[in-house]
Amino acid sequence: MNLIQKGLPLLFTLCSALQIFSQNTQTDSITQLDEVVLTQDAIPKKATGITSSSKIAGRTFERFNPTDIPSAINQISGVYILSGAINTNRITVRGIGARTPYGTNKLRMYFNGIPVTNGAGSSTIEAYDFENLGAVEVIKGPKATAYGSNLGGAILLETKASVEDRTQLINSFTVGSYNMLKDNLSFSHSEDGFKLSLSYNHLETDGYRQNNQFQRDGLLLNTQFRTGQKSSIALLVNYIDYTAHIPSSINQTDFEEDPTRAASNWLSAQGYEANKYILTGLSHTYQFSEHLQNTTSIFYTYLDHYEPRPFNILDEFTNGFGLRTQFSGNWAKAEFTFGGEYYKDEYHWGTFENLYEENDGNGSLQGNQLNNNTEFRRQFNLFGTLTYPITPKFSAQLGLNLNKTHYDFRDLFNQGDANASAERDFDPILLPNLGINYQLKNGKVYANVSRGFSNPSLEETLTPDGIINPDIAQETGTNYELGTEWLLFKNNLSMNLTLYRMDVKNLLVAQRVGEDQYIGRNAGKTRHQGLEIDLQYRNKLSQSITFSPYLSYTLNDHSFVDFVDGDNDYSGNPLTGVPKHRLSSGIDFRHKNGLQLNLTHQFVDEIPMTDANSIHSDSFNVFHAKLGFRTAISSHVNLGLNAGINNVFNTNYAQSVLINAVGFGGAQPRYYYPGNRLNYFGGLQLNYVF
Repeated sequence: MNLIQKGLPLLFTLCSALQIFSQNTQTDSITQLDEVVLTQDAIPKKATGITSSSKIAGRTFERFNPTDIPSAINQISGVYILSGAINTNRITVRGIGARTPYGTNKLRMYFNGIPVTNGAGSSTIEAYDFENLGAVEVIKGPKATAYGSNLGGAILLETKASVEDRTQLINSFTVGSYNMLKDNLSFSHSEDGFKLSLSYNHLETDGYRQNNQFQRDGLLLNTQFRTGQKSSIALLVNYIDYTAHIPSSINQTDFEEDPTRAASNWLSAQGYEANKYILTGLSHTYQFSEHLQNTTSIFYTYLDHYEPRPFNILDEFTNGFGLRTQFSGNWAKAEFTFGGEYYKDEYHWGTFENLYEENDGNGSLQGNQLNNNTEFRRQFNLFGTLTYPITPKFSAQLGLNLNKTHYDFRDLFNQGDANASAERDFDPILLPNLGINYQLKNGKVYANVSRGFSNPSLEETLTPDGIINPDIAQETGTNYELGTEWLLFKNNLSMNLTLYRMDVKNLLVAQRVGEDQYIGRNAGKTRHQGLEIDLQYRNKLSQSITFSPYLSYTLNDHSFVDFVDGDNDYSGNPLTGVPKHRLSSGIDFRHKNGLQLNLTHQFVDEIPMTDANSIHSDSFNVFHAKLGFRTAISSHVNLGLNAGINNVFNTNYAQSVLINAVGFGGAQPRYYYPGNRLNYFGGLQLNYVF
């Protein structure tokens, strides 16, 4: 069934509903998300004490296509998502994570306060529907003591909050280029002591490239109810079922001549991944007194993943269990937070032959089993922070995080000497954090020194013979940060500036020894230093029109300090996979009658794609535009319309790159994941208040 056949019936239904409810045009006060300015103190943040973080929400999200969460998060200086496809995202924070071949690691991710990073340290932001998110907060660097002291920091995802004392039904429907269709239907109810939100979302698209189809269905339940004067319980359930075909990366010739191509072997195998993912969490909050509160959560995650690749077929499933408890309060003048987090998962995986070459052009065909493995992975974190006001304007914060990680790998396929079962127990690592903050009349100045770490994945600890390598160590680093935040010109201008330096030791390097085989090792030191600037100005062009230009600039001066790979000495080279300069900018226009125009721009400098810096991706500029209109058409109904253009000037650019790619069998290395060319989208939203 094509896009028109699927979309028109729903549009007719929505239009009929519109006619039924539009009996008058009385203005209504249906609440929308408030504007959020980057790193502004007035924004409620999860980061505790004086830790500086960046948070986006509301109008930042509204600037983009509702399938494009990378563009929204890329508005934050120091954070860059390289997106090869909807299901292929690599998040880097201040260059940390840039050397990961696929996916995101070296940071912690939380969804409504529940850890969603697995036992190997991987996080998948594509498991969450953009339209269900109310805010994204990023704590850059290892200063997030209460959220793990990972080198990349932490990302806190929050669902949309229910509007107080209101029951409403919202449907957002979007269509676009490449046969894209998206629908999000949500119901929320709020009354004294009880909040409930339930949403269903569907997304499908053929994609810009060959073998690029994507289809996802999801269900999100979020409810909270008061169980007494001092206690409440919250339940969270997030379910996602998606199938994503994989075009993979392509070589430079294909990228320049026809970026819609898929890699030939992935196209022949009709490679794809199918995922069923569920997260359930139950949280209890108790207010012991006005000076002490506790929130304790228990949670369970399940992932069933099946992925036919040209070189084999991966079949895996993961069961994860965890507990997190956090106490917070104040004593005398001091504020404190302390608690613990335990996470354990059981990862079962095996690979099979892929006989696609014998399947008469019908794609992948499962053959004999090649291996069968189980991994037991667990992490334990203890954390605490103490914030003390030395003077009314000057305060200091001390934080400590203690991490303990254990891996247990069991080879269920090979026998005797060929069996590779082994355990790896990392020593406990203590990670201190010290911050100071001086409050000024219209801003503040802050400084931070913190220590962080990154675990190798279990696979990275294996030798080429499949044996645990006892010599591979955790990456460790020390972060130094100095920043300032200001509200100027009658609070119309917000300005945030940060200087930082992080020295990382025992750099983890993934050495490619096969098409899908990487062996990890420690290979020296890197220095991450840079400058981050966020500016936003808000004012009026007239009594009816407001405008808000903004800019986020990142300078990455990252380099290898000591990196020798065999006979090659890369010391002094810029860090692979990181652009030196990156700029996100734009301007928002809003009319009091509900009309708005969003113009956005992103510049990404060239990226070194090999450790020798012999090959770079080209720098690029990409521009987007979106026009929206929102109005109350009755006392119960709000209507929203929008239309947008992505990549206005039809730029051919690499939205992601694969570093140190290797060509097999004489083929060119495949470095490039092309971004979408000029494309369009349009949407309709109906909001009914009961």
